[in-house]
Amino acid sequence: MTHDVDAPLETEWAGKYISVQRRGRWEFVSRTGSTDAVVVLAEHDDKVILIEQYRVPVGRRCLELPAGLVGDEEADATVESTAVKELEEETGFTAERIELLGQFQSSPGMVAEHFTLVRAHGVSRCGEGGGNEHEDIEVHLVAREDIGDFIRKRRTAGVAVDVKLLLFLNF
Repeated sequence: MTHDVDAPLETEWAGKYISVQRRGRWEFVSRTGSTDAVVVLAEHDDKVILIEQYRVPVGRRCLELPAGLVGDEEADATVESTAVKELEEETGFTAERIELLGQFQSSPGMVAEHFTLVRAHGVSRCGEGGGNEHEDIEVHLVAREDIGDFIRKRRTAGVAVDVKLLLFLNF
């Protein structure tokens, strides 16, 4: 049994967006500020709404579900309000209701961040999407039965694939 759980939390290095933490012998990454994120599972006309955007850490575009940080822009933001805001901003769709599906860890051996997976209900078009002035987001609407083939085609084109898309793959 290790005593890492009882060791004090130390910040080894902190930048504007992330920090490296140490607790005992464990080093891990944490976001500066909020570690809460929301990931949105949304469908429109029987198609799953996916996004693709450039991700600097992997050096290429990445296929993902719409997502965002809770409270990074509004201190009183909730998971639900952030889900709707990010869905609208990134995809040009909105939702009448958000259903909480559960909280998950992104990479628990290395990252403190967690996310709440939500399902959007009553999804309808509300705008252009594509992200804010700092983002270049492409929106894809893909039938569930076609997601496996779509992922393979995007991967062949050099696009990275977020692990959360495993939700749709049937091995």
